[in-house]
Amino acid sequence: MKRSPYTIVFFIAVLIALTSFQTDDEMKKSQEIQWITIEEAYVKIQKEPRKVLVDVYTDWCGWCKVMDRDTYKNAEVVDYINKKYYAVKLNAEQKESITLGSQKFEFIAEGQKGIHQIALALTNNQPSFPTTVFLDDKFQMIQPLSGYMKAKEFHEVITFFGDNYNKKESFEDYKAKTYKQLYTSK
Repeated sequence: MKRSPYTIVFFIAVLIALTSFQTDDEMKKSQEIQWITIEEAYVKIQKEPRKVLVDVYTDWCGWCKVMDRDTYKNAEVVDYINKKYYAVKLNAEQKESITLGSQKFEFIAEGQKGIHQIALALTNNQPSFPTTVFLDDKFQMIQPLSGYMKAKEFHEVITFFGDNYNKKESFEDYKAKTYKQLYTSK
């Protein structure tokens, strides 16, 4: 059976159109923060240096859940974090040990619960939940920030550290001037 050139062109056009659309899973993934473990971030940073954002939480923390539901679902927050950071979810009460290079971190049982050594290290031995920890592209501490943050204020913070404004100006100056210039629609 002989096909006309139009049929072939039409078939190719349909094939291109069908393969160019993202699947529902791909669309959903692009609208969510791409969370990884701290071990995965440590490995990735060796190959492709990038800042790391660590969400230190516990399962019983109400404000952690609110931050997950509201702040970490905000489109601008999701987009910026996925572009600029390796995003890590770290349960401060996980029982499994964590190894980063030659360092091993263990769970410390205290009373009925306990806390993980790495959570203590990331919060400067002052655990509070949620705490967002910012690490540079060499896995060195920039700053931990404890407490719940709404999406807009969180976006100010992640852009302040993400684009190294913390090395150029105070956070107050950044919020009052630079952030407003960069993100006038926010």
